[in-house]
Amino acid sequence: MVETQIMASLRKFPRSPYWYGCFTMPDGKRVQRSTAETTRKAAQEKADEWEKMSREGAKARQVHKVIADIYRRAHQTELPNSTTRLYLTSWLERRKGEIAPASYAAYKGRATHFIEWLGEYADRPLAELEVRHIVGYRDALAKRLSANTANQGVKLLRVILEDARREQQIAENPAKDCGRLKKDTTSTTRRPFTIDELKNVLAVADEEWRSMILCGIYTGQRLADIARLTWANVDLVAEEIHFRTGKTSRPVRIPMTAPLLQLFENRASNDNPRAPIHERAAKLAAINSSTLSRQFGELLADAGLVSRPTNHDAEGKGRRARRQLSELSFHSLRHTATSMMKNAGISPAVVQDIIGHESAEISAHYTHIDAEAKRKALSSLPDLMATNKTAPAKK
Repeated sequence: MVETQIMASLRKFPRSPYWYGCFTMPDGKRVQRSTAETTRKAAQEKADEWEKMSREGAKARQVHKVIADIYRRAHQTELPNSTTRLYLTSWLERRKGEIAPASYAAYKGRATHFIEWLGEYADRPLAELEVRHIVGYRDALAKRLSANTANQGVKLLRVILEDARREQQIAENPAKDCGRLKKDTTSTTRRPFTIDELKNVLAVADEEWRSMILCGIYTGQRLADIARLTWANVDLVAEEIHFRTGKTSRPVRIPMTAPLLQLFENRASNDNPRAPIHERAAKLAAINSSTLSRQFGELLADAGLVSRPTNHDAEGKGRRARRQLSELSFHSLRHTATSMMKNAGISPAVVQDIIGHESAEISAHYTHIDAEAKRKALSSLPDLMATNKTAPAKK
């Protein structure tokens, strides 16, 4: 049986003066590259040469060598950002001013961790990165984090590597074919605090944490944003708090309730407007906001609302189990504020604006209407049975 070989072909884009050569890579994938030639004959000769070079690349690790040779001959320069480390680092540098600070921090943290996980392989050609590396990294994350977090890590890498594919640094995105892990069956949905639970947490909290918890209740904002508040964000005359959220960079302006106004009036002792309101929390937020989440978890344990590890060796697993099994976290204060306002009859549009949700659907997810509020709403409907009983008799 004679093996049929696919020969190189040419194509031309409407706005380009150059012919593009289409050929098969050593891994069997069909790709196209600019020949930088304007005449069909010269372009065909170059494409045929690339096809020959590709067929001679017998091993998978020679794929990048072929790409580099093709790039060098077509552009008279070396292939840029040829290693995984260099490409991820340069990608982060390019995107730094294009995305929100919180999103950039997430990408940087994941990319840096992935580079560390790869070890020496991070300094090999980006084109040698395979699906097995992405799957291995995903599984490594899942051993110490939730499946949802592991899937999110792959999602971030998929975005970065898709840019590499569009820039023709790689032929295919290896993260695209990495499957998602099933969600943890042990995870639970966040719920709002009850009044008694809030009182218990406030009772064991120190002054700074009491202030942060009350800010969470009366503004519905995220932990990191509350930790970064400065006195410049507080207008005691207008009785408002104004700042730009870290996650979405959305400007918010929130009227202060009487309890929150009294709290800030009692604490307003710093003449420097740039000084943080919560000094210890601001320092931790600048390093790693997850430390603040763990501290709040300890407060929940002190208040008897979550369990704590039984021994030092199980501390890591215990913390992870608390995060998965507990329905309460600082983020639950957003659920609490949303639910309390809607239970009080506040317009959903007003609640959405205060909390900072991007859509009514997201706001609805944070809403937990209590039974009494629903009973009151349903009782306002007309009693159709009573209407039938009092209807005049037919003559």
